[in-house]
Amino acid sequence: MQLGEFNALDLDGARTSVDPCLGVGRWVEEVVAGRPYDDLAALLEQARASAENLTDTELAAALTRHPRLGERLGSHGADAAYSDREQDGLSSSDAAAGLLSDGNRRYEDRFGRVFLIRASGRDGEQILKELERRLHNDDETERDETAAELRQIALLRLQQTVTA
Repeated sequence: MQLGEFNALDLDGARTSVDPCLGVGRWVEEVVAGRPYDDLAALLEQARASAENLTDTELAAALTRHPRLGERLGSHGADAAYSDREQDGLSSSDAAAGLLSDGNRRYEDRFGRVFLIRASGRDGEQILKELERRLHNDDETERDETAAELRQIALLRLQQTVTA
């Protein structure tokens, strides 16, 4: 939708349109409350700023809406549609799928949450390399990297949802 259309939506419509971008209630409310936006840059700046300091609870909630890499969301709707598009670059070979599955398992054993990375614009080899690198992070560094990747995903999704 165009920015003008987003600015004109009622509260529920605006919330519904941006919720799949991040899935954090506070973020959704802050982005929606910032309307009307003069331009797309102002919307993106608000979205970035609102996602800057995600709490651990918000981070955990947002991660529940992301499948493991190489898997698809079981439900349909905006979350699934975004996820499917974002994972298009992953190889579907059995060898690559096995490596990704093993990496996901090791990551979850190590950090207790799903591995999250902005998959858009990255191929399977790049993602596997990042997964291996991040397995060596300490907990705080990895939490920060996960939050940064989540912000990138949210902004990309918002740019797909609202255009100039």
